[in-house]
Amino acid sequence: MTNFSQPVVTGTPSLFHESMSEALRDCVNACGGAKQVACSLWPEKTPDAANRLLLSCLNEDRPEHLTPEQVLLVLRLARDKGCHIGVAYILRSLGYADPQPVEPRDESAELQRAFINAVELQRQLMSRMERLGVPVLRAAA
Repeated sequence: MTNFSQPVVTGTPSLFHESMSEALRDCVNACGGAKQVACSLWPEKTPDAANRLLLSCLNEDRPEHLTPEQVLLVLRLARDKGCHIGVAYILRSLGYADPQPVEPRDESAELQRAFINAVELQRQLMSRMERLGVPVLRAAA
């Protein structure tokens, strides 16, 4: 078990983690370190107080813990930095495949493709209905 009372040391993250705390520590490192992330989690605290609290929350031997919403914030911050370690830990521990992040532009393109496909399907259905003599309901203007 790692003693996390020491400052976060940036390095190469591990591919596999023994605990959620370990995975979150790598996420915090990817985001620029504990002090930077702590200020995002607790903007009302001084940077040093927020840093100490985050270090305590990430130390498995301490009683302090992050709330689920705070864990999500750390995971979002890490995702913005291209780090998916925390989500991968959660998925692996539950027996799922590793995450496949969707970029916002990819999601927009997927929505556009789905819309175009839906319009084309509607056109094909109308054509078939007209061929069969089925009354086609028209939308009111």
